[in-house]
Amino acid sequence: MAYIAEELARRGHEVTLFASGDSTAKVPLRAGFPKALRLTGLDYMGPAYHLPMLSEIYEHAERFDIIHSHVDFLAFPFSRLVSVPTVSTMHGRLDLDAFLPLYRSYTDLPLVSISDEQRRPLLFMNWIATVYHGLPKDLLRFNPGAGTYLAFLGRIAPEKRPDLAIEIARRSGMPLKIAAKVDRVDRDYFEAVIKPLLSTPRVEFLGEINDSEKQDFLGGALALLFTVDWPEPFGLAMIEAMACGTPVIARPCGSVPEVLRPGVTGLIASGIDDLVRAAAEVGKLSRQGCREVFEKRFTSAVMAANYERVYYRLIDERRNATAVTGRMEGRRTQRCETSEY
Repeated sequence: MAYIAEELARRGHEVTLFASGDSTAKVPLRAGFPKALRLTGLDYMGPAYHLPMLSEIYEHAERFDIIHSHVDFLAFPFSRLVSVPTVSTMHGRLDLDAFLPLYRSYTDLPLVSISDEQRRPLLFMNWIATVYHGLPKDLLRFNPGAGTYLAFLGRIAPEKRPDLAIEIARRSGMPLKIAAKVDRVDRDYFEAVIKPLLSTPRVEFLGEINDSEKQDFLGGALALLFTVDWPEPFGLAMIEAMACGTPVIARPCGSVPEVLRPGVTGLIASGIDDLVRAAAEVGKLSRQGCREVFEKRFTSAVMAANYERVYYRLIDERRNATAVTGRMEGRRTQRCETSEY
């Protein structure tokens, strides 16, 4: 979200970002809470803290040409109360049946998916575009040198399958470095399943790392292991690896076939034997080729340009609807005036 805001500002738009007070985005900021909820241990209270922020936004909606929401369905009921268009980018998985009645109540609202695959469970919604995530071109440094280890980046969670990444490394005889956070909800899984596996020879657990550390971590890797076992909506780690010139070995889940170009930016395989073979072959891929695909498809400039098209479309639709309403009101007034004679 910060990268979109900054790139839009660079392109000449006036942007106000509603986010946590510790955001480092270089645009005018309205703080909904002093610090990021996850870092304060309040992530489970997310919706409760988002509501006051949403109230403030929609109470002053007419200040904006468009409202771009990144809080999933929380903005849906607010958006119907104002004439300023809202577009919501959906960031999570959408295949949970428990949410179907909610979505069916808002089928008219414009949505953006972060992959075509993400929207598949909810094809009846008003999808107006797919916009892939993007990163600033110079955020992560390209490393042309051959890597010396396999990397796992992201979350320690059952659906991310870090256990499978450890098994691939063990069978291939390659070192594995794991840079991942452990959220509160996944603490038991980490303690019971993953922590015992960390004693596997040549497996190193680094914990959570920041952006400046990512470029060395990913840039020094032979490949990123993206061993997901769920309908991945996008997979930011894949394009972070590409930015560093590092190819990806991934399972064909969710968005993976859309994001990766097999034989160019990575290798896709399902079973453990094929994944181990991919680890032996991945060094043949061009690191320069990975970087070139990143620059063509996944920079924040590309992302912002795609969102601009969405914004202009919705703004034009609002103007056209307002003009039509005005003409109809004019006709009704004329008929009333005529009827008086």
